Amino acid sequence: MADRSQTHYEVIVIGAGVAGIYQIKRLADLGIDATVLEAAPDLGGTWYWNRYPGARFDSESYTYGYSFSKELLNEWHWKERFSGQPENLRYLNYVAEKFDLRRHMQFNCRVEAMAFDEEENLWRLSLDDGRELTCRFVMMALGLLSTPTYPRIPGMERFKGRSFHTFHWPHEPLDLSGKRVAVIGTGATAIQVIAEIADKVGQLTVFQRRPNWSAPLNNGPISEAEMADIRARYEEIFAACARSPGGFEHEPDRRGFYEVSAEERRALWDRLYDEPGFGIWLANFREIFMDEAANAELSAYIAERIRGRVKDQAVAEKLIPKDHGFGVQRVPLETRYFEVYNRDNVELVDISETPIEAVTETGLRTSARAFDFDIIVYATGFDAITGAFDHIDIQGAGGQRLREKWAEGPSTFLGLMIHGFPNLFMAGGPQSGSASTNYPRGIETAVNWCTDLLQHIRARGHVRAEATAEAEARWTAHVTKMYASMLMRKAKSWFTGYNSNVPGHEQGKIRYFVYNGGAPKYVARIEEVAAMGYEGIDFSPASAPAARAPAVEARQAAG
Repeated sequence: MADRSQTHYEVIVIGAGVAGIYQIKRLADLGIDATVLEAAPDLGGTWYWNRYPGARFDSESYTYGYSFSKELLNEWHWKERFSGQPENLRYLNYVAEKFDLRRHMQFNCRVEAMAFDEEENLWRLSLDDGRELTCRFVMMALGLLSTPTYPRIPGMERFKGRSFHTFHWPHEPLDLSGKRVAVIGTGATAIQVIAEIADKVGQLTVFQRRPNWSAPLNNGPISEAEMADIRARYEEIFAACARSPGGFEHEPDRRGFYEVSAEERRALWDRLYDEPGFGIWLANFREIFMDEAANAELSAYIAERIRGRVKDQAVAEKLIPKDHGFGVQRVPLETRYFEVYNRDNVELVDISETPIEAVTETGLRTSARAFDFDIIVYATGFDAITGAFDHIDIQGAGGQRLREKWAEGPSTFLGLMIHGFPNLFMAGGPQSGSASTNYPRGIETAVNWCTDLLQHIRARGHVRAEATAEAEARWTAHVTKMYASMLMRKAKSWFTGYNSNVPGHEQGKIRYFVYNGGAPKYVARIEEVAAMGYEGIDFSPASAPAARAPAVEARQAAG
């Protein structure tokens, strides 16, 4: 473990998940004095916290693992095509142990506030354990979905049974046998939980506000022979991920939607629906993301497949979204999810028709009736992407608060830097490629870029690096423009900042959270910026006096 008596570092990394682990690996390799601060009791990020039944990759396992070490790739055997949470956490611990990264990590320490000192050109961090740390540079490695949100239902504190958000699923074994269980929500997490526990509980009641499109995961084991073949093809696999807009193995069908017959389209969809992973979404025609008629045809096909899996057609119709088309927001993958509703011990409650009015001591009350439960599971999503930033009081130059700057939506330079917040870098920030792609593929790109920039700064003796206002405005305008042709712009999704449980995010106002131009275009752009000497970034040499913001000068004059 890191020495907690040390109070100053050159770099502090916040977060010990997938991004933070790779970031500290890069810094340690360069001999840079750095530490990782992690609020949880141990490393893993999303794979430490999300221990709910059914939690697993929707990326093919072998495309999710780190690519930086051939030795690591040759040593690790993924047991399933889509690996589950316990194995994923073991993998991240294996990586940390192999490269001796724990000695740089500090756990159970949450950053409550951080402020940029303009006279000293450094960051001052306040931790919940009472310590004050300083550093030259901060690398934010916060999870995209690391800030859970609870519903705003009266009486939640009154329930006398067990209740928790899926993010806080108990770490100790939870006996569900014979229990009356409520799951509130039918998003990606809920779909995994519901399918996994339906045959293990006494009674399962699912409370659905808005249905989500979902497609089969088609998971399966990976044999020794298959893993050997994967190891031999890793270079080819990662090259395919780099070509793919989503960073997955799946690449879009380059034929025009209307160039092939309806019968050929149907044959393609039949094949993709029954294949593992995101093929039905990402190996499809490109028009499904932009053309209303093309998307409507695909949506009708998926709806037909759902109807074929649910016996009660009235229930099937409730499970089919009517307010958005298939694939215009991230598609949850499922394992016999729709068949769950054929079970006698499962009930679907449509709370758009009969809203939940209150949580009671014994369960829930809707406008139609009361329900008694032993366990209530809140599968109600996250304050996505910016939520983790908002939970830290981040003050940049002139005392400007980041949460205020981003109140109406984020603005960044490349999703990696923020004007007004010098020496602050983000591995998975809003408007970056990491937020919209196969996450490890995106964060390796971002971490490498930020680390290269740090080396550039150190080699030239700079003490301060900050994105210009003009560069930030251009990037934010570009990200916004990319939405104009995409059907995603209409979706009520965390991709567009919608979450009815977050005040201010419930009205459908679009927040341009993700870069949706695809990974190849994003990588080309950030590489171009680097090749041009980091155009769009202002640097201050060590000999230059620290710039003083007007707000600081005013405070000093008043003092």
